[in-house]
Amino acid sequence: MKIKLPKPFTFEAGPRAVLLLHGFTGHSADVRMLGRFLEKKGYTSHAPIYRGHGKEPEALIKANAAQWWEDVENAYNHLKELGYKEIAVAGLSLGGVLTLKLAYSNQVKGLVTMCAPMFFDNETELTKGFQAKAKEFKQLEGKDAETVDQEVNELLDNSAEMFRDLGKFITEVKNNVDTIYSPALVVQAGQDEMINTDSANYIYENIQSDQKDLKWYENSSHVITMGKEKEQLYEDIYRFLESLDWSE
Repeated sequence: MKIKLPKPFTFEAGPRAVLLLHGFTGHSADVRMLGRFLEKKGYTSHAPIYRGHGKEPEALIKANAAQWWEDVENAYNHLKELGYKEIAVAGLSLGGVLTLKLAYSNQVKGLVTMCAPMFFDNETELTKGFQAKAKEFKQLEGKDAETVDQEVNELLDNSAEMFRDLGKFITEVKNNVDTIYSPALVVQAGQDEMINTDSANYIYENIQSDQKDLKWYENSSHVITMGKEKEQLYEDIYRFLESLDWSE
């Protein structure tokens, strides 16, 4: 069975641009509804798909954090090349970690982190998530149960290096968040099943931004952009973006 693979998107609507970054094992669908919401409010958005994501799980274990960071830098530069001078960035989970790195490595108008991990103490949860995504993909390919189980087990056996690399990347970013001065909105789901929710407090307390806010969504789980409180989340992100000192 041929699977239709997701693609990056760019929704051009106005002079203010927002880079939208998806989570680990996810892809642009994580932030697509948010992009459409912002488009209606006059904001341009662009969402890349990092290497190894949005395709067969074998591709993911061959990719690494340095490539994902390069993909984010390329996406940021893509908006610059389109003529956008001021760019805000919002990221979910791993996308939130990449958002933080972008904020201390480049000029960003403002940043939104959503359920971004700062402590690599969730490898078990990540492994379960990776296993579930891999199984789902292989079932969509039309493979029988025995083949699916065999191939998923092989993937898990070969994923240790990817998780080690991910852990190092999260730690590197955690050690640099105190060099961030851009306005920030830190978002955390109260029922997050994937990460240590104290990550949100760590980000909020350690970034040096004069304008910063921490918002909890008590009825939401990890993929907050597609969860029960997504409409409230979108409105809060919009209000945050409107509070920034855009030149246009």
